[in-house]
Amino acid sequence: MKTPALKVDDLSVWFEKSGVRVPVVDHISFTINAGDATGLVGESGCGKTMTAMAILGLLPASGFGVSCAGIEINGRDISRLNASRRRAILGRDIAIIFQQPATALDPVFTIGQQVGAVYRRHFGGGKKQVRQTMLETLESVGFKQADDIAAAYPHQLSGGMRQLAMIAMATVCKPAIIIADEPTTALDGSTRTLILHQLKHLQALHRAAVLFISHDLGVVRQICRNVMVMYCGRIMESTDCESLFSHARHPYSAGLLSCIPRISAGRPEPVSAIPGQVPSAGDLPAGCHFAPRCTRAEARCHDSVPEPDDQTGGGAACFRPL
Repeated sequence: MKTPALKVDDLSVWFEKSGVRVPVVDHISFTINAGDATGLVGESGCGKTMTAMAILGLLPASGFGVSCAGIEINGRDISRLNASRRRAILGRDIAIIFQQPATALDPVFTIGQQVGAVYRRHFGGGKKQVRQTMLETLESVGFKQADDIAAAYPHQLSGGMRQLAMIAMATVCKPAIIIADEPTTALDGSTRTLILHQLKHLQALHRAAVLFISHDLGVVRQICRNVMVMYCGRIMESTDCESLFSHARHPYSAGLLSCIPRISAGRPEPVSAIPGQVPSAGDLPAGCHFAPRCTRAEARCHDSVPEPDDQTGGGAACFRPL
């Protein structure tokens, strides 16, 4: 059996409120193989970004608690590393593409300086070598005039170009794992298509494992092989994209799919919304957190937490799957 590029085992994140532990991410486990892309989807506030920050070790030292049985990159457990040793792998072995490049990029340095600094931080090298690597990376993400982009400051670029620059920073060291946190949010359709195309190209080029975080199931379907549906910090369903879109088994997954508008030549199909809203982390219902919004809920759903019905840890975590 080959070693997965990323293995997350029993990860939990919480914060304290009035002396009570409030879960944000609740005992999740998953693996992603080299060259594969897995989507992590769900409504806003479900814990998707918190999962990414916990994997990277970027949560504040005070205010949040994190526990896990292990976070492995190509078989190496990084969960027990101290802050200094953890920083040595960030950007080199695992990297993130942030949701808002305008705030993630430093406004006082050029794009070339920022991309080059990531490579120099991990591999060193002379000025000429660093610049050559930086330019090649900018070209690999789709910039035809790499010299001009390298000399530009973030405010001189469009939103899509800033996102491509973020992708260049994330891939300049050819990391084994890329976490893409809503990388196409607020972009127009053509720019979004370009960003997804470049991500798929780089994924294949570097054999990187991608954790693609999004609330847009349509985008996830384009780029991912597998998908995990998250609700209130728990994985509700874990399967391949084809199975999810052809027959979602968890009522929450089916609810998300029913919210996607469908364009057809005839009369458009109605878009149905999931009743209610995501509860706050400090006011989670007992049992299955989705039970108060679920039309299939029965008494035990409000008292007990269902386990995934697949022996491999996947499938739907539901007492009455579809």
